[in-house]
Amino acid sequence: MKTNGLQAEKRRKVVLSVVFAVIAILWVYPVVLVVINSFKVNTFVKTNTFAIPAGEMNAGFANFVKGMTFGNYPFVKSALFSLIITVVSTALILICTAMTGWYIARVDDKFCRIVYLLCVFSMVVPFQMVMFTLSKTADVLKLNTPWTIPIIYLGFGAGLAIFMFTGFVKGVPREIEEAAAIDGCGPVRTFFSIVLPILKPTLISVGILEIMWIWNDYLLPYLVLDRTKFMTIPIHIQYLKGSYGTVDLGATMALILMSIIPVIVFYLTCQKHIIKGVAAGAVKG
Repeated sequence: MKTNGLQAEKRRKVVLSVVFAVIAILWVYPVVLVVINSFKVNTFVKTNTFAIPAGEMNAGFANFVKGMTFGNYPFVKSALFSLIITVVSTALILICTAMTGWYIARVDDKFCRIVYLLCVFSMVVPFQMVMFTLSKTADVLKLNTPWTIPIIYLGFGAGLAIFMFTGFVKGVPREIEEAAAIDGCGPVRTFFSIVLPILKPTLISVGILEIMWIWNDYLLPYLVLDRTKFMTIPIHIQYLKGSYGTVDLGATMALILMSIIPVIVFYLTCQKHIIKGVAAGAVKG
């Protein structure tokens, strides 16, 4: 009887392994197509989409060169703006939401609970509901530059971050902060010297999620930024068009590949911290 149970468990694991392997292949396959077609001559991208680039189909690195030099707006400038927006927005989200989560968890009065519920509710509000009023408000308040758009990202990224930070802080003993207060630490010093280092797992996981979101975001910068002066990488790729709206798919695939490689490497390097931080914020408290 025990042997039959072990065999059934083994078969179940084999079936699950096969199912998840198929799902993984389906998930990775579009990325593989991007890689293949980024090295292919534009004509063959349309006619031989699934073929391996070889012989006359192989464009080498010509697509990458063309994509980076196409038009009057340099790709390096777009990459720089994407980097600035991502770094500043992520830093702003982390520091502000960590403070907010700590305050909500420690004060825990009626006002804080209402603020917490509003922040969590903001996670389920579709961006499309507010995008037109947001665009108008951003123009009026002059938030349409790479140096001011992080304020908008703070508003949209706060919900998930506050949810995770609040859950984590509830599992941290108050005695640590009380000991710091006895030693003469004020709230600001207590937060930066005591609480912030303890929040490291959640800081890393939230930071990774926000970086992946902001780096790849297309719609918010497209609506808010002045596209004659500022372009991020997704917007730059969208404008990779010739006369009469023709698109060089080979060059487009090359730029897409260049834009996703940093995110993939970053995610693969830090994915264990995402799981650790999410688990810590969800279980504690």
